[in-house]
Amino acid sequence: MQDNKIDSVSNEFEKPLDIVSNKIETWVEVLVDMIPNMLLSIVLLVLFIVLSRLVRKLFIKIFRKSSDNKALEGLFSTIIYYAMMGIGLFIILDILNLDKAVTSLLAGVGVVGLALGFAFQDIAANFVSGIILAFRKPFMIDDVVVVGDLMGIVSRTNLRVTVIRTYQGQEVYVPNKDVLSNAITNYSILGERRIDLGVGVSYGDDLHKVRDLVLETLQNLEGVIRKEDMIFTYKEFGDSSINFEIKFWIKFPDNPSFLEMRSKAVMAIKDAFDKENITIPFPIRTLDFGIKGGEKLSEMNLGPNNGLGSK
Repeated sequence: MQDNKIDSVSNEFEKPLDIVSNKIETWVEVLVDMIPNMLLSIVLLVLFIVLSRLVRKLFIKIFRKSSDNKALEGLFSTIIYYAMMGIGLFIILDILNLDKAVTSLLAGVGVVGLALGFAFQDIAANFVSGIILAFRKPFMIDDVVVVGDLMGIVSRTNLRVTVIRTYQGQEVYVPNKDVLSNAITNYSILGERRIDLGVGVSYGDDLHKVRDLVLETLQNLEGVIRKEDMIFTYKEFGDSSINFEIKFWIKFPDNPSFLEMRSKAVMAIKDAFDKENITIPFPIRTLDFGIKGGEKLSEMNLGPNNGLGSK
């Protein structure tokens, strides 16, 4: 009876050992069967590492011909490198008969990508806008630009923000999506800017003389370019003057600056008018004391019986 109990206990211990032994044997057989696939996978891994580096170098070489944006170059080259490595990883997993792992990995990547897209949509918008700006190149570093209501010099830019240094000495960080969605005025592309200056002369001056004098004065002013494209036009009969506008071109951005050149033009015109006795009139107001109008003060009867005095 006691021997039977011992045999029963021995059988209970042998069964788990047999299960474990069978599992190990199965794994060893699978491992032996997969040795060729594993060797092939190692060869493919090395091949894809080399291929990814070659593709990244080729992309950088092509990219530098169209853009000098280092941040964008690094971003795209890294994406291409890891994309090639990802393709290689999926192929290797398939060779190793790990199809379920590939499916789970793809599903996980999709879920994570969707979650990140909702969580960081503003950052993603700035990121995409930065890529578009890098390719379109509406401005370069040190260009003078106007973005919306902001005017200044482009200090630096990256894939998230564009930094503009205003003429008040402040650095403004503008999100790239705001830069892309606003009108961009670039004063540095053509290197020229037109100054529109309005002036008025009295009704008693010779308008032909005024026009010739203004054109001659500005044509002789240092810093004015495209002198043949200067435009002089009389605009209107004002309340106390005949108003005209002179349009002329300067180098911009360059020395002297826009504000300095406009100031020089105002002083030059004023000096020329003073020498030729041409008047820039003050505003004139005429006081008419007649009830019906047109009656001069000297002709009015201001005596006590004219109805205006006190009773």
